Amino acid sequence: MFRRPRPPSVPPPGPDPRHSGVVPPGEPPDPTRVLADLLARPSLEGVLEGALAHAVTLLGGQAQGYAVWRRGQDRITAVFGYPKSLIGTPLQGPWARPRVRLLTGGGRELYELNPPEVQAQLDAAGLREVPLTLIVPLSDRGRGLGALVLDRTSSGEITPGQQEAAAAWGAAVAPLLTVLHSRDEWRQTARQITGALVEAVESQEFDGLGHAQAVADTAMRLGRAVGLVERELEELWYAATLHDLGKLHGEAGHAQVGANFLHGVPHLAEAQKAIRHHHERWDGQGEPEGLAAEDIPLYARILTAADAYVRAGDVGRLRAQAGKALDPRLVGLLEKLPQEA
Repeated sequence: MFRRPRPPSVPPPGPDPRHSGVVPPGEPPDPTRVLADLLARPSLEGVLEGALAHAVTLLGGQAQGYAVWRRGQDRITAVFGYPKSLIGTPLQGPWARPRVRLLTGGGRELYELNPPEVQAQLDAAGLREVPLTLIVPLSDRGRGLGALVLDRTSSGEITPGQQEAAAAWGAAVAPLLTVLHSRDEWRQTARQITGALVEAVESQEFDGLGHAQAVADTAMRLGRAVGLVERELEELWYAATLHDLGKLHGEAGHAQVGANFLHGVPHLAEAQKAIRHHHERWDGQGEPEGLAAEDIPLYARILTAADAYVRAGDVGRLRAQAGKALDPRLVGLLEKLPQEA
């Protein structure tokens, strides 16, 4: 329905057991293929979910589990086979030691360490009857990051060889997790700096204060409705936040000036296009190139619709612009979004 920027090419994925919680029998997949799959979902949660799926294959299937990440407070950050409602649950557990542990009591220690309200969540997910648990610590250069917690779903054992393979896998994944966590911290810092810069510019014109944030918030909601993934939403956020920065040099040609600020930033190339073309019109009567309809980059069309909505203050006032200045399908999506108070 919407023509999106072409994503970087990745190897075509095979059947993804993470979606079903079932691991087919057979030899574990090629580690290079597994790594490619992990890198195709470059977020902490995505990599942890993929790490769990591969760890289960190393146990021969017949297992499910969850990943705990230590960000101040230990929390479940990804699951495999368990309900996603567990994600975000604060959880104390026996994973502080820097070595693999096999718990023959299953979840007994887990229940002893957590309060009744957390125990109720674990009960609802079916953890109380777990017969055997393997704790695979995740650590990098002596820093404990968390753990993969693998629960046997059958009466079978977990052999020493399987334990060693799971431990090696945890050691291989941990450095990648460190990089992703550092990137998340950097990304948050970069966003804060970007927002502060834009606010400083907006403060020169009282009526404009907060406009970029409002446009970014609306663009993100609209981007999710279109089906953009997290990486795409990140770039859309920068486009929306920076779209009027070119006004530092005056109103005339500010879209091109603003786009120039992102020159030489390859990972924001689509954001640069969105800023450059956010004054194009669906009917081809805009600028700078007079692009029309879907020849206008998708992020630019989203940005234009979000900007118009924020300025109008009422989605009903955009109907007259649908098919003229604005992408009519985006106006329709805006009308369906819950209106914020």
